Amino acid sequence: MNTTPPASFDDAAFDELLGFLRAESGSLETPGAWPSEQMQHLARAGVTGWRVPKQWAGSDLSPPALLSGYEKLTQACLVTTFVLTQQDAACHRIRGSDAQAVKELLLPRIVSGEIFVTVGISHLTTSGQHLSRPAVEVRETDRGYVLNGTAPWVSGAVHADYIVNGGTLPDGRQVLAAVPTDTPGLEACTPANMLALNASKTGPLSLNDVEIDRELLIAGPIENVMKHGQGGTGSLTTSAVAIGAAGGSLSRLRIEAENRPELTEILDSLTREHQVLRDDLFQAASDECDDARFAMQAIRKRANSLVVRSAQFSLNGQQKGAFRGTRRAVRRDARRRPRLWAST
Repeated sequence: MNTTPPASFDDAAFDELLGFLRAESGSLETPGAWPSEQMQHLARAGVTGWRVPKQWAGSDLSPPALLSGYEKLTQACLVTTFVLTQQDAACHRIRGSDAQAVKELLLPRIVSGEIFVTVGISHLTTSGQHLSRPAVEVRETDRGYVLNGTAPWVSGAVHADYIVNGGTLPDGRQVLAAVPTDTPGLEACTPANMLALNASKTGPLSLNDVEIDRELLIAGPIENVMKHGQGGTGSLTTSAVAIGAAGGSLSRLRIEAENRPELTEILDSLTREHQVLRDDLFQAASDECDDARFAMQAIRKRANSLVVRSAQFSLNGQQKGAFRGTRRAVRRDARRRPRLWAST
């Protein structure tokens, strides 16, 4: 299998990949769909190795290149790109660890497309942090660790070969491990029925006396395990995906505006905002950036706002007369935006 990354995102091979993803994106809206074929195409194009070091057969793209790739892929197929980012999040955790055995076991197989790996770590960062008991409790054994509890949000668990998951020991220390999905006691629950991205198969993961060997440990036991082994693009990934999705919506709105001049003002305003945000995203990915406007949280907040508004205007643009009053809304939002940025 050829897993060589494109020389640039403008070459014919990458354009062919984007064309395939774009053409097949509609098929992922059907019940029960999963981007299996799409992920294989990503592997053949070398995309699954973007976040993997070269010594493990990856291409180890720079943060700006990685974000640019996510943006372009998202414009072609949001669901496939989202699923890819979940696997890349697993790669990020594995590559940043000292777990050489896990790297040897998983990273080359991820790059080749032999296996799919996802993450179930939201309970260690945001989800369930307010609970009196950890969402996933851990006890140590002679062989390794036993996990009990529920990881609330895991994408693609029903199709994964390994899940990067973890939990909390009685003394407050935490562990992170690569858990094989055929481990007894591990169950991918029925995916949630969401407004979008249902093909990502996102839902809870149940762990009932799931025992993992010590050699599958990625990090820990240590306090705040998620704060260790980080680096690179971090949460800018979600912003790049949002910006890519907004770009796709604006492209559709641009087609509609060719026959409806009244959409031009709105389109131009959103397009300018999109371009500024793209520039700020790549500036934020550089090591030389210390301006508060480029902080990850500020970028994410702006990206989330833009992707929602772009999608709304794109959908409304397909309905005659739906833009009544929206020009005033865009102007009002533009006036508020500088104060919002300054406060983040």
